[in-house]
Amino acid sequence: MNSNQDHANIIVVSDLVKKFKDLVAVDHISFEVKKGEIFAFLGPNGAGKSTTIEMLTTLLQPSSGNMTLNGSDPTRNKDAVRKSFGIVFQDPSVDEDMTAFENMQFHAILYKVPKDVSDHRIKELLEFVELWDRRSDLVKTFSGGMKRRLEVARGLLHHPKILFLDEPTLGLDPQTRNHIWSYVKDISKKENMTVFFTTHYMEEAEKIAERIAIIDRGKIVAIGTVKELKDQTKTDSLEDAFLNLTGRKIRDEEASGMDHLRTMRRMWTRRH
Repeated sequence: MNSNQDHANIIVVSDLVKKFKDLVAVDHISFEVKKGEIFAFLGPNGAGKSTTIEMLTTLLQPSSGNMTLNGSDPTRNKDAVRKSFGIVFQDPSVDEDMTAFENMQFHAILYKVPKDVSDHRIKELLEFVELWDRRSDLVKTFSGGMKRRLEVARGLLHHPKILFLDEPTLGLDPQTRNHIWSYVKDISKKENMTVFFTTHYMEEAEKIAERIAIIDRGKIVAIGTVKELKDQTKTDSLEDAFLNLTGRKIRDEEASGMDHLRTMRRMWTRRH
């Protein structure tokens, strides 16, 4: 890997494999994500999306292959990698018995953000996601969309180079989804932050992502811009391109659910 490539690509994955006994969840995948890029992972249930994110974010050890995030190897230098990313999971992970401000303060302590820096950053981010007026309210009183906005703010607190979003708008109404993506796009541009997200919403991937990787049965079957994917499959929409590449049969959700449960168990205790 040359120095120019290191500078251009903040995420580099090469021949990555993850096996669970006889199940090959991720099967020799390779891809790169540029610094400041908004990159999407699309795939049917159980395709390996969450497993890939778990390996990139140090929650799972790969069976084989190589990865670098912001110049560090997640398997060998976990602390450096963890400082370089923020993450928002599918299900709420904020503490509902704490206020919005307390949740942010706790995250600042975990990431060792100095208090004089964190107080300003917390105010800036809570204003950014329109929750500053609710900073002293318990999170248990928040709607699903408000909790997700708080999680986005929390994930951005330590100025991460990369923000991982695993199905961040699942179950939210269209207005809330649009607001969350507006925040994410604005902060990505403002701070030159890379965004790596998974989604089941085709229109989100089409509108938000600069490039998309389609993963199916643990393998990346295509990667490119929306136009490139449509041209490759000779289709008129991203949805048709996706179905052309992955098939039209309904997929079992068991593998996807297993991945997510494992993520939720590990997400804080294993990171600190």
